Order: sequence, then C-alpha cells, then structure tokens
Amino acid sequence: MPSHRFALSTFSTLAGAVLAGGTLLGTVQAVAADNQQAVFAGGCFWCVEEAFDKVQGVISTTSGFTGGHTDNPSYEQVTGGNTGHAEAVEVEYDPERVSYDELLQVFWRNIDPFAENRQFCDRGDSYRSAIFPLNDEQRTRAESSLDAVRERFDQDVVTRIEDFSAFYPAEDYHQNYYKKNPLRYRFYKSACGRVERLEEIWGDEAGGVSADGRVAVSR
Repeated sequence: MPSHRFALSTFSTLAGAVLAGGTLLGTVQAVAADNQQAVFAGGCFWCVEEAFDKVQGVISTTSGFTGGHTDNPSYEQVTGGNTGHAEAVEVEYDPERVSYDELLQVFWRNIDPFAENRQFCDRGDSYRSAIFPLNDEQRTRAESSLDAVRERFDQDVVTRIEDFSAFYPAEDYHQNYYKKNPLRYRFYKSACGRVERLEEIWGDEAGGVSADGRVAVSR
C-alpha cells in the first residue's frame, strides 16, 4: 500500500527528479576509524532520523532501505511493495559518547512495538519496525533489549531482529527532510499521531532523549 505521506502532495510536489540512491553495494558506508554504525527500521525514516539526530554522540544519520531482495531500490519501489525492504536509518555514532545499548533504548522509545507491518499512519511491510545488527555483539544486545521490552508489556511485541545484508541510501530529497521541509514535516508528523501514540506507550520516556541530547535512563 502506498505511503500515507503521499497525502502531502496536496501541499506540494516532492522536489525534482528522483536521484540515484547511492553507490553502496552490500555493506554499510565507510566511517571514521573510531566511529561505529547501527541500522534501525522504525517506520517513517524522516522521523527516525530526527530522533537519533538529537542524541549526543550521534555523528550522522542516513535514510535508506534494508532487509529486502531488490538492489538499489527507489522510494517508489519500496513503498509500492514487493522489494522486501523496510525504510531504515543508518546511524553513525561515537561509542565513547553513546553506546549501542543507549541507541537501542532510543529506538524502542520512538516506535510502536505492537504494530505489525505498520507504524502510526504508515502501513505496509516497508514500514515494519526492526533492528538490523551488524555483528554478533549487536545481535546479543538487540536480543536482550527485545526481551526487556517483552517483559515490560503485557502485549505481543512484533518488532523483529533481522539479518543485515545491505543498506541502500534513499534519494537525496529524503535526507534531513525534517530540516529541509520543516512545515511539511511537522504537518505529516502531527497528522500521523506519532507523538501521542509514543506517549501512550512510553509515558515520560517517549522519545528517549532529554532536552540536552542525553539518553534518558529507563525505569
């Protein structure tokens, strides 16, 4: 099913021709020697970018696609279905300033873990929530975090831990969308009810980050 976000076309046409999704083949992007990476799918990648950009120690975020079987897909292909990919965000971070465990904490507090193949107003497999560990250590920590969420709630948690194979950056107009198109972005986010649903699930922990960019300690 096409993204609910296409309703925004009544406010403007998304800019320009669709640009190539990058030249990344079968791996995450190169990072500075001491930095590390993490990959998360939490529905709308515009919103996931915004969430992680607030975290002290996060160097950069990239919107893209992962988890599927189509090489270098376009946004239209992914949201149209049949690629197997999810909208995802690749997070480059400084492990001296923020840990993978803390990134997991932020991830959970920015998703609805009970929504299968959708997040908020966006529906379809491409909007599923998932963690894509890049190594054995990340997988172990991701599984522990999933267990903790399952213990906390008396509901079925449908968020997945999936094998990582390749990350494909989305078209340029999707990168930092919330910064480049703040009015349209805020309209979309408000209309989707993302903030209200996160507060319903997580209470004061919703968002997972304090005003100064520190990861809030869970109760």
